[in-house]
Amino acid sequence: MSSRDIVAEERHVLAVLSSERFLRMEGLGNEVPFFIWAYPPQQELEVQEATGRILSVLRSENGLNVLAVDLFDLAITLLEERGRSVLDRLEAVETTRSRSDFRRDLQRMLDPEKHIVPAIKQQIDVEADLDILMLTGIGRVFPFVRSHNILNNLQRAASRIPVLTLFPGEYRQSATTGSSLVLFDRLTDDQYYRAKNILEQEPA
Repeated sequence: MSSRDIVAEERHVLAVLSSERFLRMEGLGNEVPFFIWAYPPQQELEVQEATGRILSVLRSENGLNVLAVDLFDLAITLLEERGRSVLDRLEAVETTRSRSDFRRDLQRMLDPEKHIVPAIKQQIDVEADLDILMLTGIGRVFPFVRSHNILNNLQRAASRIPVLTLFPGEYRQSATTGSSLVLFDRLTDDQYYRAKNILEQEPA
């Protein structure tokens, strides 16, 4: 994937997120209010900076209540809550267990349905009048947490607020082959068709 004008995309994303149509989730029909901002992985730092600016404007200038969840930070928090002994044990066995076994251990501890999404739901419930949920850190939790598993399980927990997921890769949408999330432009995370491309949304 070639480099893109992230500043221009930032302006578009901000305009969409600020619009009444987006905040009221109009024009969705029966579809979930999930949106994807897919971007070239090599421009991760640019997108991080753009995201910070977007959050600042939405919160300070527009007065919106935006919950930003970094999935990597959340995963670390969940592991730490299991106790120092769990982290020490993981560190000790990482060099002795096979990669597949170690990955399965972490996937079990960070299961989206049992752990990740309930933790996000808890944060949603704490917030009053939440306007937007933003998910980041998708690339940093792979392969222990898969984005399509997060989104599938999140449909029940966050169906009443718009959700924007930042995705380092491509969100391929095809009438013939369906839609899929291609992480880092190389790894097909899985079929996922319910989200909309935020860059294709009209801000008005």
